[in-house]
Amino acid sequence: MGSGNHRIEAASTADLPDLSRLYIAYRVFYGEAPEAQRAAAFIRDRVTQSPGRYFLVWSDHSSAIGFMHLIPSTNTLAMRPIWFLEDLYVDVPARGQGVATALLSYAEDFARSTGAERLTLATAHDNLAAQHIYKKLGYVREEHFLYFHRLLP
Repeated sequence: MGSGNHRIEAASTADLPDLSRLYIAYRVFYGEAPEAQRAAAFIRDRVTQSPGRYFLVWSDHSSAIGFMHLIPSTNTLAMRPIWFLEDLYVDVPARGQGVATALLSYAEDFARSTGAERLTLATAHDNLAAQHIYKKLGYVREEHFLYFHRLLP
């Protein structure tokens, strides 16, 4: 499935070099060390062992320019599946070309095809560019629930 000049497909083991490259850039964007070997091993494990789904977006020049990671869950009250958009990243030179919007549209279509009740995402408080896109596309900030985390050593 594609949008404009972009083609979006589920990532496979053949795509690991492209996905790893983008994942490392994503880590660096959020201030983490690249850790290239560890990151590549992590992505390989996620693609081959995880119930989550990675998708790559390709330019018309056949180079991967972005990715997203969806994680399945369940809304037990609605008794329907839900998907968490855990990661979304677009290469810096490809930004401003509708790539993130294409990925989000694809995520919504994918989630609908599984009978999902909703698509949920989170972003950093200071990632205003992403927040602008999400609001523009009709995503609503969660005001009902508070999320708590406990870091495990």
